[in-house]
Amino acid sequence: PDTSIMISLSNVMLMQGQQVLLEDASLVIHKGQKIGIIGRNGSGKTSLFSCLRGELALESGELKLPEGLRLAYMRQEFSGSDRNALDFVIDGDWLYRSTEAALQHAEAADDHDAITRLHGELDAMGAYDIRARAAQLLAGLGFKVEEFEKPVAAFSGGWRIRLNLAAALMCPSDLLMLDEPTNHLDLEATLWLEQWLIRYPGTLLVISHDRDFLDRIIDGVVSFEHRKLQSYRGNFSAYEIQRADRLAQQQAMYEKQQRRRAEIEDFVRRFRYKATKARQAQSRLKELARMEEIALAHVDSPFEFSFPAPENQPDYLISTRKLAVGFTHELVRDINLTVQSATRMGLLGFNGCGKSTLLKVLAGMLSPLGGEITRSRLLRVGYFAQHQIDVLQLDATPIEMLQKLRPQEREQELRDYLGGYDFMGDRVQEQIGNFSGGEKARLALALVAWQRPNLLLLDEPSNHLDLEMRHALTVALQGFEGAIIMISHDRHLLTNTVEEFHAIRDGRLVPFDGDLKDYERWLQQVRADSERKSAVAKPGNRIEEVPVNRKQQRQMAAAQRQQTAHLRKQLQQLEQRMAVLTRELQGLNDQLADPALYDEDNRRKLTGLLQQQGIARQQLGEVEEQWLELGTALEEAAAADGS
Repeated sequence: PDTSIMISLSNVMLMQGQQVLLEDASLVIHKGQKIGIIGRNGSGKTSLFSCLRGELALESGELKLPEGLRLAYMRQEFSGSDRNALDFVIDGDWLYRSTEAALQHAEAADDHDAITRLHGELDAMGAYDIRARAAQLLAGLGFKVEEFEKPVAAFSGGWRIRLNLAAALMCPSDLLMLDEPTNHLDLEATLWLEQWLIRYPGTLLVISHDRDFLDRIIDGVVSFEHRKLQSYRGNFSAYEIQRADRLAQQQAMYEKQQRRRAEIEDFVRRFRYKATKARQAQSRLKELARMEEIALAHVDSPFEFSFPAPENQPDYLISTRKLAVGFTHELVRDINLTVQSATRMGLLGFNGCGKSTLLKVLAGMLSPLGGEITRSRLLRVGYFAQHQIDVLQLDATPIEMLQKLRPQEREQELRDYLGGYDFMGDRVQEQIGNFSGGEKARLALALVAWQRPNLLLLDEPSNHLDLEMRHALTVALQGFEGAIIMISHDRHLLTNTVEEFHAIRDGRLVPFDGDLKDYERWLQQVRADSERKSAVAKPGNRIEEVPVNRKQQRQMAAAQRQQTAHLRKQLQQLEQRMAVLTRELQGLNDQLADPALYDEDNRRKLTGLLQQQGIARQQLGEVEEQWLELGTALEEAAAADGS
């Protein structure tokens, strides 16, 4: 037998109740591979994990796993244990706990040979620093030191899932299986988990709907497609390109791809220069170019919806002055914020810093602790809370929920609207209590959009959504004509829908000058500084502090500005040139949209306009290329000076 194989499935049939999930499906995964398991909600991903763990039997076919396999997985059920968080995580290392129990038994029996042997085994498995390792996992996943001794039952459901994740990471394993590990993590904990999994030496299977998370850690994709398991090489972005190529060979799909490409190109033209800072604009332009490629892999998605245009769009929607938010005490203070109709903002910050609280106050769901908040008379807020699905009326139907909001709409209009969210046929008349978590999340978004808001306040809107629905949500938010303020740990969603970032630091809301890669670097620096301070605080540890010369720092900063001044001036000139060309191109596009232009009498005029359009597009492309190169050079100069 091939000893490099970790998992082998041959011609299997897998069922859940009466539903066939896999039929005549085969799969081979080799040791050391890191595989993303993807597929629409309900396709069978979690059932496949249950099968690999021996909890769900195959109807037919063969499953082969190596003998003596050490398997670790992340439990989805909540524990109500009275054990404290640290001990609960250590319990994940079942080998340590069983050896520890055996040692206690040997000590009680005064069996010196067994005691000596078991101490040796504990030493070999690194048992004497096990509490420190468990504490590192807890800290990485966002737990405070004072919470380590807190009983598991005292944590909320989301934090208990984090404890399950920590226990899975604690378990020594050859095969690690994680089902939606980032669903209850904030961005900071997600970034930490990525680094841990990149270093993990075993075979990894991960179910996730976070495409950026998958891109960082996997080297292969297994996709549930038509009751089969289709394997792809590379990360999630590579999968999309391969799948787009396959779909393009079907004529109907190819035609739909071309329509989708035209929609994306239109979005790029409208939004590419809206970012106010050069670095954000460069990042956004690259992402939008990538969107054109990956969109083609999603043309067979069952989701096709948009956010209706707001009925009113006043220039200013909300303004705050010295606003303070919190519950029993202030979390964020002195918030001076102006939200305009063109605002598209992402909120960043550590878990518990007050991001969700701020959104609740802006939405009018919570009173501020101080300061002033002024709302436009025409403001209409669409608020999606992190636990929005919990407030749905479970005995109502989707049709009834929409009718309550807009009673005048015809039933066919309601059905057509819900169809874009993949609620078809009798599903629109089914009680919401029967829906899955993903279906409820889709319906909650549909209800928010149905209210025609001019300001969307979104708190983790992609939770419970599969990859196809996340992609559809990204596209819909790109086309939304109102303002957006969003909290999300889905970096792909943030990067492709917002244009500026604000971060909550030390109780203040401040603009963040950079993109998400800059934020990630900042987080790494914060973590490194924290670890350094911890090391200094330990007894016997001393690190010599290098005195800071403030005058020298100012002189160096001034020198750097002088060295890069010519680059920044050129960048500004190119941005002005791009703005002129963009306006010129938009004017030509507006003229070419006139149906009368395509009459026989206007052929010469049409030809001239098309030639001008081609020249303008070429010039814009050349200027963009120079702009990107210059921006990269400016970043490299700044980085070199900082190093």
